[in-house]
Amino acid sequence: MTKKIAFQGEPGAFSHAAANNLFPGEDAVGCVTFEETINAVQSGKADFAVVPVENSLYGRITDIHHLLPESGLHIIGDHYLRVEMTVLGVPGATLDDIKAVQSLSVALGQCRKFITEHGLRTINAVDTAGSAREIAQKGDKSVAAIASRFAGETYGLDVLASNIEDADHNTTRFLVLSRDEKHAPQGGNVKTTFVFRVRNVPAALYKAMGGFATNGINMTKLESYMVGGAFTATQFYADIEGHPDDQGVIHAFEELGFFTDYFRILGVYPAASGE
Repeated sequence: MTKKIAFQGEPGAFSHAAANNLFPGEDAVGCVTFEETINAVQSGKADFAVVPVENSLYGRITDIHHLLPESGLHIIGDHYLRVEMTVLGVPGATLDDIKAVQSLSVALGQCRKFITEHGLRTINAVDTAGSAREIAQKGDKSVAAIASRFAGETYGLDVLASNIEDADHNTTRFLVLSRDEKHAPQGGNVKTTFVFRVRNVPAALYKAMGGFATNGINMTKLESYMVGGAFTATQFYADIEGHPDDQGVIHAFEELGFFTDYFRILGVYPAASGE
C-alpha cells in the first residue's frame, strides 16, 4: 500500500524533493504550515512527515524546535539535501530572453551575484515552488523562476542555468517523523536526539554537559530556547553520536539526570551522512 508523506510547502518545494529522496514512489502530501504537517501524522492522514530542522546558512528552523517536543512524534531518520538554485524558464525560453526572476526573497538573496551579472529585475514571491508554478502558468518567456531542479520537473519548465547560488555549501537537514517509536539497533552510525531542562541552580548546564565529555560522547548539536514564555525556563535540544544502550551514553545520561528536571528522547536513528 502506498504511504503518505507530509511535507510543508507546495509541490516542487525543497521539502518535497527531500521527501521524494527518502520515500521514492510514495504519495507526498503538501501542507501549508509546519503545524499542519505534524498534525497530518498525528491524525493518521499521513504515515510520516519530512521537516527541515536546520540549514547551513541560516541555522535552526525555530518552529520545529518548539513543535516537535510537544508533538508526541518520534524521529526515525534524517537526511541532508544540498540546496541548488536553478533558473527555470518556460519551454523554448533562453537565458537571453530573461529580464526578471521571481522567487522567495531568501532565495533571491542567495543568488545576488548571478542576478547582478545578468542585470535581472527581481520579483519577491511567497516561495520557490510557487514561483515555478506561476511562471509555468503565465507562459512569459521574459520571466523565470529561481527554484530547485525538482520544481522545474514538477511544472514542466526548462533549466536555463544551474547552481547559481553564491554559497556552494547551502545544505538543509531534514528529520523524518513517525507516530511510532522505532529505535535503531546498537552498532553502526547512530544518532540520538533528546530535549532537557536544567535545574535552576548555579553551573547546572556546565555540570550536566560534563558527563558527555568524561564518557567520550560527541555532542553534535545543542540549541536552547524558551518555553512557556518564561525567561527562566530554558529547554535544550541536543543531538549526540551514540545509542542510549551504549555504556558511555548510559553514564552520560545518568549524570545529566542529576542536574535536570525534564528529559525526553525524541529519536534514536541511523545518522545520515552530511553533504
